Amino acid sequence: MSYIGAKPTNVPLTANDITDGSISVAKLTSTLDLSSNTVTLPSGVGGKVLQVLSTTKTDTFTTTSTSFTDITGLSQSITPSSTSSKILIIGSLQVGSRTDSQCMFQLLRGSTSINIGDASGSRTRATAEQDAGTHDGANSVATTFLDSPNTTSATTYKIQMRVTGNTHCINRTRNDGDGDYEGRTTSSITLYEIAG
Repeated sequence: MSYIGAKPTNVPLTANDITDGSISVAKLTSTLDLSSNTVTLPSGVGGKVLQVLSTTKTDTFTTTSTSFTDITGLSQSITPSSTSSKILIIGSLQVGSRTDSQCMFQLLRGSTSINIGDASGSRTRATAEQDAGTHDGANSVATTFLDSPNTTSATTYKIQMRVTGNTHCINRTRNDGDGDYEGRTTSSITLYEIAG
């Protein structure tokens, strides 16, 4: 069907409307709803942030474990909209520690460690490490990694920690020897889905 002047509103597009192989704004009569479909971008056009999910941990976590252990409450699940999507992970930890010990962290996708150092003898492969130094106190530990999960299934990212000695805490300064804990802080993990 042809029209004189502009096409009336609320009239569906027909094959005649797109004989040139393109759909322009002028040919559309209402909002284009693609909520139930996957939009594939041309090669090299990715980079748009599709969704952002975040978890903030405000309570404390303490461990003396020399094996990597989940930090309770510091994980976030995301369902990518496309297998080509990238997931940008930003982790921020506030760590309290005691003298003469180290604390190591590793980032995981599900049960798989990601963004960890290469194997070297008996050295622990980790994402980040914090050295207590020679005094009690709190330190900030941050990690950023762009992952390619290649899935459209729900995927959980989390952070684990282990110590080499003494006690380490998340969101709490360790006892400084006078019986006081000096402060409370927060830690977080944030996931950005980036269009591939």
